Amino acid sequence: MHLSRAIPIIRIFAEEKAREFYIDFLGFAVEWEHRFEDNFPIYLQVRRSDLILHLSEHHGDATPGSTIFVPMRKVDALQAELEGKDYKFGKPVVQELPWGKVLETVDPFGNRIRFCEEAG
Repeated sequence: MHLSRAIPIIRIFAEEKAREFYIDFLGFAVEWEHRFEDNFPIYLQVRRSDLILHLSEHHGDATPGSTIFVPMRKVDALQAELEGKDYKFGKPVVQELPWGKVLETVDPFGNRIRFCEEAG
């Protein structure tokens, strides 16, 4: 048996705000998107490096206010990149915690992403 990586589904409520946060601010790229028909909720896959997320406007797909933990290297470089974008709704900083350096950011829908460069 082989288990593949998980792809978190993130509940969103406004496509424009999701694109502003995930694409413009965090630097993800849209790989594909789907709607059943015009004026229906969107479901899209975004990627940055090896991190893939599914963003969904569909009721019941995910719980708003969830948290994703993302192990990574060079969290300080990510923080500098985000600071340079001067995103109006978030100014994440790196915190030194016992398990590593953590940069937490919150999307417009209350979902948290914790980027962590693990200690050691």
